[in-house]
Amino acid sequence: MRLPPPATHRGVASRHLARSLPAARRPPRLEAAPAAPSHPHLASPRPSRRPSRRPRPAARPTVQRGTDMPLVVVGISVLVLLLLMTRLKLNGFAALLLVAVGVAVVQGIPVKDIPDVLSEGIGGQIGDTMLTIGLGAMVGRVMGDSGAAQRIADKLLDAFGPRWVQVAMVVTSMLIGVTMFYEVAFIIIVPIAFTLVRVTGANLLWVGLPMSIALSTMHSFLPPHPGPTAVAATFHASVGLTLFYGLFIAVPVGALIALLWPRLPFIKAMNPAIPQGLVSERVFDDDEMPGLGWSVFVALFPVVLIAGAAVTDMATSDESPFLHSVAFIGSAPIALLLTLLLAIWAFGPRIGRSLSEVSASCSSAVKAMAMILLVIGAGGAFKNVLVEGGISDYIKDVTDSWSISAIVLAWLIAAILRVALGSATVAVVTASGVVLPLLAGSGAHAEMMVLAVSCGSVAFSHVNDPGFWLFKEYFNLSVIQAIKVRTTYTTVLSVLGLGGVLAAEWALDLLSL
Repeated sequence: MRLPPPATHRGVASRHLARSLPAARRPPRLEAAPAAPSHPHLASPRPSRRPSRRPRPAARPTVQRGTDMPLVVVGISVLVLLLLMTRLKLNGFAALLLVAVGVAVVQGIPVKDIPDVLSEGIGGQIGDTMLTIGLGAMVGRVMGDSGAAQRIADKLLDAFGPRWVQVAMVVTSMLIGVTMFYEVAFIIIVPIAFTLVRVTGANLLWVGLPMSIALSTMHSFLPPHPGPTAVAATFHASVGLTLFYGLFIAVPVGALIALLWPRLPFIKAMNPAIPQGLVSERVFDDDEMPGLGWSVFVALFPVVLIAGAAVTDMATSDESPFLHSVAFIGSAPIALLLTLLLAIWAFGPRIGRSLSEVSASCSSAVKAMAMILLVIGAGGAFKNVLVEGGISDYIKDVTDSWSISAIVLAWLIAAILRVALGSATVAVVTASGVVLPLLAGSGAHAEMMVLAVSCGSVAFSHVNDPGFWLFKEYFNLSVIQAIKVRTTYTTVLSVLGLGGVLAAEWALDLLSL
């Protein structure tokens, strides 16, 4: 099946995408394909920006690029940021904001609009992640301080043994990460990884890196995550077939990189400590820990809610109050809030711990998260400046005349946008608009085009990606170390993903499917 009929499905992930993107980059409604532009390679015009809550003119002047080489500006800004943070030891939050202001000025964003661009970037990023990360950190700390995280870690060690702890993390992460966003799954699983490190004495990256790589693979490659789901709707691809084909590519590629990367010499040379305040340092005796049933039930409770909402929404197309209720309960913030309430009771009064002790655990988690959230928010400001500065429009113009394989072009444009803008979601939405006119005449399967764009968007994660800072702060790495670890694994993951997509396209053509 090359081009299925236009999809009318609007999934949970698609609705989440519309809420989480900066307003200037929200995709159009995806019930129908956008009309083909006059030139076969150009995408539809950019949507208008969301108006600020403060009184301001109804229409903002069009941003004029301050240079004909915006990619050079991006490169220089990254180098300046590295200099500020490595040589001058400037705080990451301040360094990101300073560089963002500089790029905004160079790219011709009116000076009076720069504060709004920064605040919208911070607000959009923090608004999307603060509830998830904050509630998830509280749940993790409550489980850690009660011994529930150690109970699960001990069971994983009993089942897989210390030698196969990485396999345990990969299997767990892939199962949870199929339906959960990277940040949500990361926050849920990382306390278990920290506990395994403390109990076994293993290197933090030896245990935690396979988890992060597996989650990155699931989030970037597969629906119902927001980027792939939005692209599938744009290309009128079958979400089910995209997930089916994608699993055959994502699972082996993700598992290979997850198990190989911690064994590389430059990774093994790093030995970061667990960040203070994110996990309990106490080692519990067996009779002090809650039962395995309650520990696993609380850990999987948000997974069941979020996955159940996604599956229900994919399986039905009708709009009804029931589906709206399921979507509400299955949204990440609500699911984690309900999980926190459950954890407070299950690992508090139920086992003899006072509410004041549980409250102290929550407060400790919040204090540890403060700087992480600030840095992630500043990363969102930097990303928004790049988007508002016209970087993606420049890339569209540059790629207009390229004549290469549609699948390779789709991957390449997404990868370039990812390098320039940082946001994988913005990259896939923009790239899909650029390559959509090529789909009909390319002969490529729509599902393969979705996967090509999706795996291109995971490449080259670096300092303009808010997820980069989440990874850096939780694994207590320097900026240079995080680039060595995360930028390299995301790039190799993306390249191998492209190889898998090309091989799958060849196999489908061979089988005449």
